[in-house]
Amino acid sequence: MSDRFLRQLFNASVAAANPALMLADYLPSPPKGRTIVIGAGKAAASMARAVEDAWQGSLSGLVVTPYDHGLDCKHIDVVEAAHPVPDQQGRDAARRILNLLEELGPDDLALCLISGGGSALLSLPGEGLSLEDKQDLNSQLLKSGASISEINCVRKHLSVIKGGRLAVAAYPARVLTLAISDVPGDDLAVIGSGPTVADPTTLADARAIIEKYALDVGPAIIKALENPLSETPKPDDERLQGIETRLIATPQMAIEAAADVARKAGITPVILGDSIEGEARDVAQVMAGIALQVVRHGQPAGRPCVLLSGGETTVTVRGKGRGGRNAEFLLALAIALDGVPGVWAIACDTDGIDGSEDNAGCLIGPDTLARAKALGLDAKVYLADNDAYTYFAALDDLVISGPTLTNVNDFRAILVQ
Repeated sequence: MSDRFLRQLFNASVAAANPALMLADYLPSPPKGRTIVIGAGKAAASMARAVEDAWQGSLSGLVVTPYDHGLDCKHIDVVEAAHPVPDQQGRDAARRILNLLEELGPDDLALCLISGGGSALLSLPGEGLSLEDKQDLNSQLLKSGASISEINCVRKHLSVIKGGRLAVAAYPARVLTLAISDVPGDDLAVIGSGPTVADPTTLADARAIIEKYALDVGPAIIKALENPLSETPKPDDERLQGIETRLIATPQMAIEAAADVARKAGITPVILGDSIEGEARDVAQVMAGIALQVVRHGQPAGRPCVLLSGGETTVTVRGKGRGGRNAEFLLALAIALDGVPGVWAIACDTDGIDGSEDNAGCLIGPDTLARAKALGLDAKVYLADNDAYTYFAALDDLVISGPTLTNVNDFRAILVQ
């Protein structure tokens, strides 16, 4: 019963970010000239189809989405490429998108569809950089524990297309971006590395991030980050003054949808935040403390209640195991709760993929540690090896949804009964 309820909450959060249900309300009127639809991200194909279903005029274009995330569209080409480490397919698609925009004039519209994952999918390395340079750096950043804002700051300064450069390429055409946020705080400059948004970060910021995480980068990247020509367009750039961006789905919307489901079930929702960051295992310690406060003192709400949160945690990979940030969060949470009665939890990525695994996330309950112990599994050993996926797979507690074709980041719910 508890597992089913938690899955209902997750499903409600995903449905709240379905482009087919809300994108049409954000579309503009057709322009005098051409309409070119471009975009990238885990929701790119579903957004493109939603545009085609609602658009009252001619259009064409190209969007790029991860492998197995594609949909058939009539007028917009859908290209699949690698994520989270870019590949040649993504690079070629990025070049094609740039070429499309460079053909536009003042009467034309560039309709840009951006969602989480766009940074890796729109990978067009800057001058002097190879795709291999970007792949190696990307892999290091993903394992370093850096936040998404830090990762995208570095990416933007090594790209021909990120950090506002896509909008510059479309100038003087009108540029309207429809975005699904997957980043804490819904920062437009961070979603998909802000290809149509002026970038407030600097080359010095990017160099500081490389130093902070002691990344082993080659001379080409060092040279690029020291080259003034690698600096991104800033907010005072006149070519970006007419750019418009509309958020069509956010983590807060997803959490509120889950909260509505909880209320209808007679369970009090407590929203802890939509932009929680930090090491997954550290966030788990804090969340466990709040859940235990409910159990022991009925604060900040009495039972039954559900603690809801979103955002994006990080994992500093030191072990050799398998598992994304949601699985790691739940394994650490189970250890911290230590089998306290009456507490269940789910943590999933709303895109349906936790890290690079085939699961969206996992579930835990009061009996998680005991069931694992009966199988000879030591939770602390698996956590130390960053091997939460293997741990939960053995318990048959993985949540496997498949790609959801949207992405408003992590969804966490802790049910206290």
